Amino acid sequence: MENPRTPGDAAGFARIFHATHSDPFGFLGPHVLDDGVVIRAFLPEVETAEVIAADGAHLAQMSRCGQNGGFVARLPADVSVGTAYRLRLQANGTSWEVEDPYRFPASLGELDRHLMAEGRHRRIFDKLGAHPTTLLGVSGVSFAVWAPNARRVSVVGDFNTWDGRRHPMRLHPGCGVWELFIPDLGEGTLYKFELLGPNGKLLPLKADPYAFACEKPPHTASKVIKRGTYAWNDENWMSTRKEANACNAPMTIYEVHLGSWQRCPEEDNRYLTYGELAERLVPYVRDLGFTHIELLPINEYPFDGSWGYQPIGLFAPTSRFGSPNDFRVFIDACHNAGIGVILDWVPGHFPEDAHGLAQFDGTHLYEHADPRQGRHMDWGTLIYNFGRAEVCNFLTANALFWLDEYHIDGLRVDAVASMLYLNYSREDGQWIPNVFGGQENLEAIAFLKRLNEVLYEEHPGTFTVAEESTAWPMVSRPTYLGGLGFGFKWNMGWMHDTLRYMGKDPVHRAYHHNDLTFGLLYAFHENFVLPLSHDEVVHGKGSLISRMPGDRWQKFATLRAYFAFMWTHPGKKLLFMGGEFAQEAEWSHDASLDWHLTTDPLHAGMGAVIRDLNAIYRRTPALFSTDSNPAGFSWIDCCNPEQSILAYLRRVPKGGEDAVVIANFTPMVREGYRLGVPCSGFYKEAINTDSQLYGGSNVGNNGGVVAEPVPSHGLPFSVVITLPPLSVLILKTEAPDAVSGG
Repeated sequence: MENPRTPGDAAGFARIFHATHSDPFGFLGPHVLDDGVVIRAFLPEVETAEVIAADGAHLAQMSRCGQNGGFVARLPADVSVGTAYRLRLQANGTSWEVEDPYRFPASLGELDRHLMAEGRHRRIFDKLGAHPTTLLGVSGVSFAVWAPNARRVSVVGDFNTWDGRRHPMRLHPGCGVWELFIPDLGEGTLYKFELLGPNGKLLPLKADPYAFACEKPPHTASKVIKRGTYAWNDENWMSTRKEANACNAPMTIYEVHLGSWQRCPEEDNRYLTYGELAERLVPYVRDLGFTHIELLPINEYPFDGSWGYQPIGLFAPTSRFGSPNDFRVFIDACHNAGIGVILDWVPGHFPEDAHGLAQFDGTHLYEHADPRQGRHMDWGTLIYNFGRAEVCNFLTANALFWLDEYHIDGLRVDAVASMLYLNYSREDGQWIPNVFGGQENLEAIAFLKRLNEVLYEEHPGTFTVAEESTAWPMVSRPTYLGGLGFGFKWNMGWMHDTLRYMGKDPVHRAYHHNDLTFGLLYAFHENFVLPLSHDEVVHGKGSLISRMPGDRWQKFATLRAYFAFMWTHPGKKLLFMGGEFAQEAEWSHDASLDWHLTTDPLHAGMGAVIRDLNAIYRRTPALFSTDSNPAGFSWIDCCNPEQSILAYLRRVPKGGEDAVVIANFTPMVREGYRLGVPCSGFYKEAINTDSQLYGGSNVGNNGGVVAEPVPSHGLPFSVVITLPPLSVLILKTEAPDAVSGG
């Protein structure tokens, strides 16, 4: 047989051997030459090779080309370039057959490439990443990754002994995406990408930015999984969640760090699995009456101490607790219990781990090159380049992915302030002004607006929440009105002010009364969430209960009153795990909550008051339906700092059951306190945080009081009540004149 080799084969195989060939499909696989079809294959450690037809018939023997693992065959004249073939290989007395990856066409269509180049591919996760598929009747995995500045990109894994010479990828120059279909691979395959940077330097192996599953840390490989295999069972929830997630719906959120909510001490203190969390956490939250669970970030992250706020695998639920479908089981359980799920989502920064996004293709691809724009000095993390369309596409598609693939109900967007301001936590000279000379990050602002527009368009039953700690205006107002488009905003000012007040000795509270009242000056400027989050029980701040003054009884009484004040204040509610039973130790991500405390009467009483607050809150529209409407709130008595008393009215403007709230933030019992009320009738004591049921002293009003036609506090009627020490009362009206005023 004539020599099948052609001029340039030796040089081409040398480039393949040294992993410097930037166009493997231009050299490997079948190619039409003037005198027929030539097939080239890189087969190191193979002794002999032949080309066989799909039915196993011999087509051509391959000849070795030099010592660089190259093999070449010329097909018979009647065989076309599109003929299906396999390679039969032999080495060390063993024979086997393989598909040639370089005979398969590109898996990316023209429209996909066009949308990727423009940064407008909303379902880019359907194309990039690793996808088990069938191509030309052959099963395998289609890999694709964006790395426009790399000289060469290869898929590596156990299947090719992590050898970057075996599976170099095809580049689509217009969009900077490299792709390759590798036959005979399937679910469970571990892989990474090996990249040769623009300067010819080999980069550390990179995890797939679009990986849908990852190895369990500390291992860092990406894992192939097949999507769309889970049978959801939450149709009822999905069909009605728009009402449950609305601004005028009741919303009390239980914030959870899955790795430390509860562990298995009898099994070396291991994490609970997603399945075990579905069995334990979901009924617990439902029993307490919370409407939503908020998860600290579960996108795969390498460092436990980041609590998930430094994610690497944005498309993969962390493998610490199980598989992606196991996570879906957890979501399903939440929805079937009538509980929405909010995911903490981190688009503001990412870590510098070598296998992550940093210098992904040898350039500052995802991050800004200038550290004055691209690095958070406080956190040691990198900042996304929101001026690059492909980066914004990556993040927007990721947000859509969680809502679509995992039925997530809401995204709480972390560290929004750090995105809005170019000078966030920077001194003069450490930041670069925008084109107008200002401090606003115009690209990030545009990204956040567009993100919210897309999410609400694609998933109208979901919502977004901004953790925004400044006075940036209209965060939770629609973009068409000039807002950022979020559904809600964390009220950080309320949290700081009220915690400061509660931490004061009662004798000094008279001088800080405005800490409780100031929030009402801006309470209706945004759709607020009142957060007592994980940030308030770490870094030496201590637990909530430890921050309350006084002896043990006073600490518990104060915290019960604080919770009741929070639950009756305008705004949705968020409480970090452990607060509901007054965890005494500061939160540690490495240990379970102190569940043994729940057997103590005072700790159990805290759980009981949370349960009752949630119950009365959910069945009293006045406490939630007007959170963003000033007509639903009015002060009765806000000018009594000497006695540290607050009283206010929550109501539904169009009629409904009012709620009168009275707080006494001193340890003194106040008898004969006359309080103005809007109408006659019987005012039932719906909750009294001093009840003995909660561990209180049981001072109260025998279940309620009858209004008298005596004007007070500018209202036509009044009640005379006893105010228990360090307590909050909620009085609810029955029908006017239902009980005589005699």
